[in-house]
Amino acid sequence: MTMVVVTHEMAFAREAASRVIFMAGGVIVEENEPQTFFNNPKEERTRAFLRNML
Repeated sequence: MTMVVVTHEMAFAREAASRVIFMAGGVIVEENEPQTFFNNPKEERTRAFLRNML
């Protein structure tokens, strides 16, 4: 089963997701497994978002 959840609750995304997609302006900026997404984001926009959210 696949479920799409749109959230700004990063703790929930970290625990519940098998993939995390970060979008800005309707465009996918980064997609990865939660561990990699949160611990080693590749894109500067993702890093900036996570700094402000966490």
